Amino acid sequence: MGQSPQRTIVHVDMDAFFASVEILRHPELVGRPVVVGGSGNRGVVAAASYEARFYGVHSAMPSVRARRLCPDAVFLSGDHAHYREVSERVMAIFLTRTPLVEPLSLDEAFLDVSGTRRTFGEPVALATQLREQVLDETGLYCSIGIAQNKFLAKLATSEAKPRASRSGPVRGSGVFHLTPDAQERFLASLPISRIWGVGPATLARLQPLGIDRAGDLLRASPKVLAGAIGEGAAVRLIQLAQGLDDRTVTPDADPKSISQEETFARDLTDRDELHGHLVRQADSVAARLRAHGLRARTVHLKVRYGNFQTLSRSWTSPRPFDGGHEILGAADGLFSRIPIDDGVRLIGLGVSSFDAGDREEQLTLDSMLDGDGVDRELRDRANSAVDEIRQRFGTSIIGPASAPGLHRTQGDQQWGPNAP
Repeated sequence: MGQSPQRTIVHVDMDAFFASVEILRHPELVGRPVVVGGSGNRGVVAAASYEARFYGVHSAMPSVRARRLCPDAVFLSGDHAHYREVSERVMAIFLTRTPLVEPLSLDEAFLDVSGTRRTFGEPVALATQLREQVLDETGLYCSIGIAQNKFLAKLATSEAKPRASRSGPVRGSGVFHLTPDAQERFLASLPISRIWGVGPATLARLQPLGIDRAGDLLRASPKVLAGAIGEGAAVRLIQLAQGLDDRTVTPDADPKSISQEETFARDLTDRDELHGHLVRQADSVAARLRAHGLRARTVHLKVRYGNFQTLSRSWTSPRPFDGGHEILGAADGLFSRIPIDDGVRLIGLGVSSFDAGDREEQLTLDSMLDGDGVDRELRDRANSAVDEIRQRFGTSIIGPASAPGLHRTQGDQQWGPNAP
């Protein structure tokens, strides 16, 4: 597992993306602690400005705790559609430097700039110009890491990030180049918690062995490591501690899964009401499937109760699908076997195990009909018509008849309900 010394990978991460986009739209909030997420008692923080981060507020934190830490925080519910629009503008800027751009999320991407020196100069010059272009064209700051591979480039970005302060971000270098000469020393002191794949469970197994830094991994006995975390994980962690990562930058990579979930303002115990939310989620997930030109084989259902206990169930079809009715049928089957008497706090629906949507399929009499006996060609034409209507007039213009008043676009209620 290695990489050519000629490889140059750039990792770009937008600074406090959701919060920064909101502050651009609301300049009166400049200098104030801003939190994007659900403001209600059951909400979750999606993003926090650096003013809010100074008080310890961070993403995935319950909004109730965020309010205790920072009583003066301004909560905004967020606008996922707008964030996606801004993200598309940012990604288009990245593409002016190289066609090898791999988005990781709305605010983060890898770029392979190995072949761009003749056009844009050395990597640091390219990254500096790219950062200035993003700021000029969007008004947003980003941080950039440069290294020989993805793992190291992402680590380098952390070194370029701003620091939080009461009065706002204290700008870092903005660009950090982790050169091969500095790589060994940098990794030796790196906390193992910053190595990909080292979560709380793995950390709890490694620390009793005296392994706190990446350098400790290289001095440890491979047999002891394998006994603690398994042979495969031990080999992978040793390779990362050596700075080895042979993954390539993959443009236009298909998603591994597509999902949507919602946190409710109160625990729900009405199965019909919850079914209505599943109808809407199935429709939304199916539309995103078709937008990617994919079909799925596996449906995942997630239910979280008021006490935060979470159940996950899945079902795999022998035939790929991209319709909301098929996703809903599987979800209903899974949901019917899940108890809800204790009250449901969150419900989520997703799909995975993708096939390309245009892949040829051996037709049989059964495969020409859906499970409910409807001609598949007619159903596909109806789905296409709905997709075209939404593309032209917006996603809220048409929705499932069995979920009136429940249609929401992707991201709505994703971080929990707002305060009444």
